[in-house]
Amino acid sequence: MAAQFRDRTDAGRQLAARLMDYANRPDVLVLALPRGGVPVAVEVARALNAPLDVYLVRKLGLPGHEELAMGAIASGNVIVRNSEVVDMLRIPDRVIADVAAREQRELARRELAYRDDRPAPVVRGKTVVLVDDGLATGATMRAAAAALREQGPARIVVAVPTAAPETCDEFRAEVDEVICAITPDPFYAVGLWYEDFSQTTDDEVRDLLAQATQARPSLAGERGSPPAQIDRKMMDRHNSDERLVHVTVGPVTLEGSMSVPTGARGVVLFAHGSGSSRHSPRNRYVASVLQAGGLATVLIDLLTADEETVDLRTRQLRFDIELLADRLVGATDCLAQYPDTRLLRVGYFGASTGGGAALVAAAQRPEVVGAVVSRGGRPDLAGPALPHVRAPTLLIVGGHDLPVIGMNREALAQLNCEKRLEIVPGATHLFEEPGTLEQVAQLARDWFNQYLAPAEAQRTVGQG
Repeated sequence: MAAQFRDRTDAGRQLAARLMDYANRPDVLVLALPRGGVPVAVEVARALNAPLDVYLVRKLGLPGHEELAMGAIASGNVIVRNSEVVDMLRIPDRVIADVAAREQRELARRELAYRDDRPAPVVRGKTVVLVDDGLATGATMRAAAAALREQGPARIVVAVPTAAPETCDEFRAEVDEVICAITPDPFYAVGLWYEDFSQTTDDEVRDLLAQATQARPSLAGERGSPPAQIDRKMMDRHNSDERLVHVTVGPVTLEGSMSVPTGARGVVLFAHGSGSSRHSPRNRYVASVLQAGGLATVLIDLLTADEETVDLRTRQLRFDIELLADRLVGATDCLAQYPDTRLLRVGYFGASTGGGAALVAAAQRPEVVGAVVSRGGRPDLAGPALPHVRAPTLLIVGGHDLPVIGMNREALAQLNCEKRLEIVPGATHLFEEPGTLEQVAQLARDWFNQYLAPAEAQRTVGQG
């Protein structure tokens, strides 16, 4: 019994050779089942010249008999029930809901670990090539295909390097096409057909996806241009008044963009999220709306250029909430040194992991920070700092961003300040849908204008 593949990379190349009918087609999307399916799918996506992403699936196991699947949840907030099991055992809806909520949290954790701030891919109308490193029983792939079908792809192609013959035959009745490079009989196990079947790590998954995203920058979560519905003229007009500032925080110097309209009533410091920067078109659009509403803005990179380079590879610094909060506090203290901002109360606008950092910093500077707004943020990452936040806090989440809604509700319950959770209907994590980012900007503008009243005298900065 000789191995047919040196490793998953070799398996991916051999599999790709059988998929060339799908090469260079704009409707094709390659989705990998992590973790083992990712290095296989990288080679497939490269050969097909197609975008690559991951598709995460979590089984909903019956409590006490977890091996029995009541259904599954998957990327895109899709829940699929196994009606045969649910009906036969008369499983109550509350049992399914409780298990789904628990598994949804784990799914959200993995989504964030692998995808950072990028949204789940749009599959409606696409030809989706669903890739794993092999099929034995096919339970995970079956759940993935069922969940994917709910999102309206034009065609689902299951592609694996090796599979049990009977499993391949079963899948042909469930998806549009099944491509198995080899179907040995007897099959025994997936790993027997690889010389190297060592476990793929989370870090390897992140690195491979980052490389794929860099190779195809249009897939990045924060696209290079703002959504079409944004008022570009207003954005350009207000952003043109900005100036470059340098902020020294301990041993590092950070760069930022400051805009101060005449008669500014407060200054809003932006804490950017996972993999973002002060050049983020979404944050720059929000900043332009705040400026039009009479608020000064400072968009600052909380990581240096060298740190950003390291973070692109490791994805660790963007989750170092203590580091980001310390940088934000340092930047806040520096605002007292600028004539245009030294008498203004400070607000924080945080996105993604920046939402957690903003709340930690607000807890450390209660006499200075007058309001906090989080867009699609992770306030739960502020942890023990939450009960100590005194600044009125507005949490804004997309109505379709279900995992993040749960995280925000948990954080909201721990806040002891003036607080509100605002859910924008129809919005996903990045508020890309028409009109949704405008709602975020207007909500933020009104919140800051309500709570950032002009200071009567120069405030004292630096006393936590």
